[in-house]
Amino acid sequence: MKNRTPGINFNASGEAEVLLWAPKVKKAEILLKNSGKIILLQEQDFGYWVTSSSEIKPGDRYLFSLDGEKDRPDPASLAQEDTVHGCSIATDLKTYRWQDSDWQNHSLEKYIIYELHTGTFSPEGNFEGIEKKLDYLLELGVNAIELMPVAQFPGGRNWGYDGVLPYAVQNTYGGAAGLQKLVDACHQKGIAVILDCVYNHIGPEGNYLSDFGYYFTPKYNTPWGDAINFDDEWCDGVRHYFIENALMWLRNFHIDALRLDAVHAIKDFSAVHILREIKNAVDDLQTATGRKHHLIVELDLNDTRFINPPEKQGYGMDAQWVDEFHHALRVTAGGDTSGYYSDFNGIAHLAKSYTDAYVYDGQFSPHRKKTFGIKAQDHPGKQFIVFSQNHDQVGNRMKGERTSVLHSFEMQKLLAGAVLVSPFLPMLFMGEEYAEPNPFLYFVSHTDKELADLVRQGRKAEFAAFHAEGEAPDPVDESTFLQSRLQWPLTESEPHKTMLSYYKTLIGLRKQHPVLRSLNRKQVQVEYSVDDKTLTLHRWENDQHLVVLMNFSSEAKQIELPSHSSQWKKVFNSSSPKFGGQGSYARYLAAGGKLSVQPESMVIYESSENQAS
Repeated sequence: MKNRTPGINFNASGEAEVLLWAPKVKKAEILLKNSGKIILLQEQDFGYWVTSSSEIKPGDRYLFSLDGEKDRPDPASLAQEDTVHGCSIATDLKTYRWQDSDWQNHSLEKYIIYELHTGTFSPEGNFEGIEKKLDYLLELGVNAIELMPVAQFPGGRNWGYDGVLPYAVQNTYGGAAGLQKLVDACHQKGIAVILDCVYNHIGPEGNYLSDFGYYFTPKYNTPWGDAINFDDEWCDGVRHYFIENALMWLRNFHIDALRLDAVHAIKDFSAVHILREIKNAVDDLQTATGRKHHLIVELDLNDTRFINPPEKQGYGMDAQWVDEFHHALRVTAGGDTSGYYSDFNGIAHLAKSYTDAYVYDGQFSPHRKKTFGIKAQDHPGKQFIVFSQNHDQVGNRMKGERTSVLHSFEMQKLLAGAVLVSPFLPMLFMGEEYAEPNPFLYFVSHTDKELADLVRQGRKAEFAAFHAEGEAPDPVDESTFLQSRLQWPLTESEPHKTMLSYYKTLIGLRKQHPVLRSLNRKQVQVEYSVDDKTLTLHRWENDQHLVVLMNFSSEAKQIELPSHSSQWKKVFNSSSPKFGGQGSYARYLAAGGKLSVQPESMVIYESSENQAS
């Protein structure tokens, strides 16, 4: 069954081919709601059930009947009629007529990523709303959008991490056809699409997988309960289910890259880790289609095993998020120092992340109370994704405050600059480019009242220590969702218009300058002052040198220029009057001289002289 995709799929002759993994049942049938017909499935080895039928047509509503006792949606449903509890809809993904035959995915090192949530990104709250903003994103300078999860979840409001039908595209977003159309439109504009997939847990409401098979195991405890069964008894069917899901997004939706959520929460001690097996399957797909795909992971382990290639006994993931860069950057800017932020001392750790990627690569972590991490010195910059904010770091705050609310206008520009001049892949979170003031709050729309109450109680308990700041917004209330929507008219008013211009200019510099385009981590030097809260980032490519002088303090500070050139030429100033600042600097400066850098700002100088590095 390894070469077959779960669920109902239509072959070239239009016949429906059905594959169901249900080792717990003794009889499996399809109930066709349109016609009232019942189709019996034949039992195969290893818990699989199959049939082929010309009676099932695209658009037919159906359920699986298990032992004549339970009627359930298809675990591999491609579309839902309404809710996660209702009928699945037979869907032929091959009917879409793609227009992207000439599309070539960007090489990973060229990605400028923009993370967005489909429901709150646009007034429409769907894929069509994103499509209407593609020209805006193109003008901004990003060339890859990252969609937060779109797998079917309860109701119409959710971050996406409560999805319970991994193969179905959320109906309120536009369903499968809407996603295919969006990806096609992105490719016409030269924009790659990254899709966030959740393979570490399944949401609570509408999770009927255990009625079919052994999808979960009590062998491991996770924050969501029993772990997904990747290495216990009957795990082969579960592994096949998720591998085929990854392939479906790449093959049938032309997704360019997958972002795999919190892979540190995937429990698998198999001889071949599930991520490695997904990598092998994706490699085979690439060979067959000639299309390039990337696999990106969210990882909280500082473990290079995940990003090492298979020939080095790694799992072969192409890149990972680096939360530690974010944490060090936010502490440097005067942000929180509680919780996991307590591990970070500010500018010294930011400097370390610039050179080493991981802050903790073998040191004792006071927050974790153990030695943590491993060195990643041989991994290129394209394997690390950095940011000054993302959905987690904003939305997991009690009030969902963005950087625009927590920091001054000048500091916001400096934070963005710190990300975009790094030797890593930069990622923006929707709205930060124009200093969106609306929060990004945690929201759900569970239809199970008891579960909704539990979510409310859990959110209140999580922030009980912050009672002096008020109560956490009700995640179930629709107003919480509506507060989180972007306010697009702001892009035409100040100071948001100026911030947008700043981001466009800086992203343009990142893409055009040969030093910033290069992600060679071997050609990076950093100096810093803890007392002054200043940092000098020196990068070079061949005979071209670039120096970035950053001042995170609230006062002007003297910073010395390196002696790698007899003369430095200014190329960028975050405190320029055209960006709403009050700083101006000489166009040319001599090496070894000191420059008074404006508070909460950065200035970039370059030299193209042939100097030893």
